[in-house]
Amino acid sequence: MRHILIRAGSVAIRARLLATPTADRIWQALPICGSVQTWGKEVYFRTPVSQDLEPDARVVVSKGEIAFWPDGDAIAIGFGATPIAKRGEIRFTSKCNVWAVAIDDVDQLKGVYPGEDITVVEADDDEDWMTGPQVRDARRAQHAMQAAMCPSGEEGGPA
Repeated sequence: MRHILIRAGSVAIRARLLATPTADRIWQALPICGSVQTWGKEVYFRTPVSQDLEPDARVVVSKGEIAFWPDGDAIAIGFGATPIAKRGEIRFTSKCNVWAVAIDDVDQLKGVYPGEDITVVEADDDEDWMTGPQVRDARRAQHAMQAAMCPSGEEGGPA
């Protein structure tokens, strides 16, 4: 099973990749670095990945689903209402490919602000996430090193 870690500021969200072409493209492009943009209760950021719409692409997603927005080559994570949402839904501007599911609470994204750096790196398997603080700290250092490979400021701008 493939897992990623999305980190922005003090926020870290683990996610499990689904078996989709978009997930495969994103996995191959790791590490991915970007600059946070927000739209209502949605965080999105540009990626070096391009991908067509998949047959099951949709505009409305569930909390915890991580999507790819082909119109902007961006990863989009909704955690609540967007400006065009109808009551109780997470609605994007156009169809997106759902390619991962968050393991951690995406409400943490309330603490992420436009312009912050965001990284997506490969995470270790489930057993590693269940270990003690010393191992987790070592993993965080490893992820920081992976994120350092991302060129600063190259992936920015509106998605």
